[in-house]
Amino acid sequence: MLMPATPRILVIRRRYLGDIVLLGSVLQNLRLQWPQAHITLLAEQAFAPIALLHGEINRVRAFPRKLGEWPGFCRDIRREAFTHVLDFDNTDKTALVTRLSGAPLRVTYDRETNPFRHRWVYTGQARITNEFYTSQHITETYLKLLEPAGVPVVSRAIKLTPREPDLAAVAKFGGGFKRKVLVHPGSRSRFRVWPAERFAAVCDRMQDELDVQVFIAAGPGERAMAQQIRQLAQRHVVVLDQRFTICEFAALISKFNLLLCHDSGPMHIAAAVGVPVVALFGSQNSYIWRPIGEGHTILHPPLPCTCLPDTPTPCVKMDSYRNYCVRKLGVDEVFAALQRKLVIQN
Repeated sequence: MLMPATPRILVIRRRYLGDIVLLGSVLQNLRLQWPQAHITLLAEQAFAPIALLHGEINRVRAFPRKLGEWPGFCRDIRREAFTHVLDFDNTDKTALVTRLSGAPLRVTYDRETNPFRHRWVYTGQARITNEFYTSQHITETYLKLLEPAGVPVVSRAIKLTPREPDLAAVAKFGGGFKRKVLVHPGSRSRFRVWPAERFAAVCDRMQDELDVQVFIAAGPGERAMAQQIRQLAQRHVVVLDQRFTICEFAALISKFNLLLCHDSGPMHIAAAVGVPVVALFGSQNSYIWRPIGEGHTILHPPLPCTCLPDTPTPCVKMDSYRNYCVRKLGVDEVFAALQRKLVIQN
């Protein structure tokens, strides 16, 4: 297949925040292979903006939100004259966009445990066994999609670079403190949330014993928990009530010494902007989803995890999105991990 010297590449990854952050090594290798390529990333509206911080991307596009927007969107995709499409999702919707692109090379995954949708749409696929998927970091699975595109893996680095306007927008937060820790208590799964009273206890101990100022940041659906932590804490913690864009939030994290969070998108953002993380995991596979890079601490209970009594809703032992295993982590354990990180930074 004869390709132009300057490819036009469409990378499709619908969601979530952390997944789009973790595409960084894929994008780097595409740029190293084709320095002059035009690379577009297509994602859902809520998550697309974080891709703006990947320096390798020329354009970020979002899927239409309304049915009436689809005809114009499809015409635009066709007019882009893409030469390569890397579809990381292989859903009905992404297969449709892939085919409508008209790109000569269209690749996706053929995963052992997932149905291969619309096989006829694609010109190549990366075959992924369940053994490979469960024994590697997710970024290794992402990099496998470069193989059918003929792109060698030269780099595994992942880096987000906050923009100057976003840094300026958050400059006033946290100024005047020698050391400061950001706490993000939210999670996409309500089962994976560490109790507010334990966050409050850890915040108190950090401020009493480690001489740090603690700030709490939360998304729109997590503000009630942030306020609850502040009310339960005995010492003054600062809740950042301002609404930040995703890119501003990345800039905000970059100004802190440490992030305490769950296994979440903010965890991956922090790692990508160079901020150490203490991450609270439940029964999910931390080997697959751990933050990339050095200097991070992952805490999770002994596995396999047994269900706790007296949970708010029934626990589903084998479903990491529907069990409460993160609650087996105690305040002393979490504080000790934070203490080790902050002592190292002295």
